[in-house]
Order: sequence, then C-alpha cells, then structure tokens
Amino acid sequence: MLLEVRNLEKRYPGFTLDRVSFSLESGYIMGFIGRNGAGKSTTMKSMLNLVHADGGEVVIDGLRFSEQERACKQKIGYVSGAFECYQKSQLRAIAEVTKQFYDEWDDAAYRRYLQLFSLDERKKVSELSAGMRVKFAIALALSHHAKLLILDEPTSGLDPVSRNELLDVFQSVIEDGACSIFYSTHIISDLEKCADFITYIRNGKILASTDLDTFRAGYLLVSGEPERLDAAKPYLIGCKRHAFGFTGLIHAADADQFADCKTAPADLESIMVYTEQEDAHEEAAC
Repeated sequence: MLLEVRNLEKRYPGFTLDRVSFSLESGYIMGFIGRNGAGKSTTMKSMLNLVHADGGEVVIDGLRFSEQERACKQKIGYVSGAFECYQKSQLRAIAEVTKQFYDEWDDAAYRRYLQLFSLDERKKVSELSAGMRVKFAIALALSHHAKLLILDEPTSGLDPVSRNELLDVFQSVIEDGACSIFYSTHIISDLEKCADFITYIRNGKILASTDLDTFRAGYLLVSGEPERLDAAKPYLIGCKRHAFGFTGLIHAADADQFADCKTAPADLESIMVYTEQEDAHEEAAC
C-alpha cells in the first residue's frame, strides 16, 4: 500500500479530526471531498506534519512518517493551486533551488516535463498563466520521482479548458502505475472525470472511502409528487421542494420504498449537496 492513514486525530477548540483512516494503492487517483470546515486541510496538514497530530499514524510506501519523515517527504510531491511565491524569479532559478532538497532529482525527467508542458524555464513566475503555474509545480514534484502527489485545490480558479488539460496530465502521471494522486478539490465535476476512489470527510469524520462507482451506486436521486413527500421524508437524506413536487437523495437500499416515484443515478455533486443539507438544516424546506 502506497499511502495509509490510520486513526488520525487532531483536536482544536470546537473541532475534532476524529480517527480518520483511509488507504491508497499505487497507480490510482483518490478524490478527497467535503465542505469547508469539514477537516480536509487539517487532515492534509496532519499527514505532512505541518501541524502535530494528537493521535494516529501515516505510512508512506511502508515507512512511518513519524519515524522517517525526511525519507517519506522524498516520496511526496505537493501541489496547490496557489503557486504565488517567487514572482520575479525565473523557473530555472526555482528549479535549481528545489533540486537541492531531493536525493533523487532527475534533470532529464525535469527537461521532459518542461517539454511536455510547453514550459519555458527562462520565464518568470509572474509571466505564467494560472494553469501553467500549476503545470510547473507538477513538473517540480515529478522530477524527483515522487510516488505520491498530494494536490490541494490545484485547478481552483482555472477555466474549463485549462482544467481539462490538467486532468489529462493527472491521468498520464499514473499511467505506469508507479505514482498515485491524492486530490482535494471543491470542483466535484473534475473528480467525476478522473478519480478512481473517493474519500468523503464530514464534521471531522470519514463518511465513506471507497471506489467511485461503489460510492455513487450507494445513492439514488428520487423525484415525486407533492402528496408523496410526507411518506418519503423518513428515507430522504436531503431534498428540495419545487413546483411539481420534490427531488431528493436516498440510499439505494431504500429504492423499494419509492416504486411509485422516478429514480435516477446520483452524481458526486448531488450526493454531497443533499448530504450536507443536514448540517445547514436545509431539510426544513421540505
């Protein structure tokens, strides 16, 4: 197993990261989803020891992070959507500094990624588009043969064309099975296109961590007429009332209760929107 997070805990006043556990094998993309404040950033910072966890452990490629942090970080590439540092520096200057931190920096690989991403290392960071900045960060991450890419909102603020280009890049990164991607994003539609697995965190706890198809298959969207709503409420995870009745989310196991209603497969965004209604008390609208 490439990544194992076991019973990770972090306690703050008013918030607890509660025994978070999930795992990821080599050669796959895992989407990490949850609303703001659910614990995504705390999980990622605790994984990387940017904040000190109160319990649990993280294992990277068989190495315990707490015991071999430097060796683990050699195996990790971290990319965020906000590559705003060193605005006046040329890309080659940033690469020269970055390579000093990695034992397995590969100049030939770095050159290949520059060519693949059409990056001119003579340019300054300030001269790059947002999408090209992310591509440069990915090039740096991959040039030391990282086995695990941790992506924190890498496509935030990008236009749809640039996002699709980056999703193609992510797919190419994992093609040989040697690298995996742990991908945190609010753009759920991107995960529909590229993720193999989904880990969903809610109120500091893992609600689900499974393959994408299994996760989606556990839910259905249901539509019914207004007079059907009262009987449906006990089974609805969340719902919205409209002029013709209601639309809501149910567990697939409850489908028999809605034989007289229309049902349809649920996508990731619908699952998250309706599930999170409980926190916002939006179910009162139904």
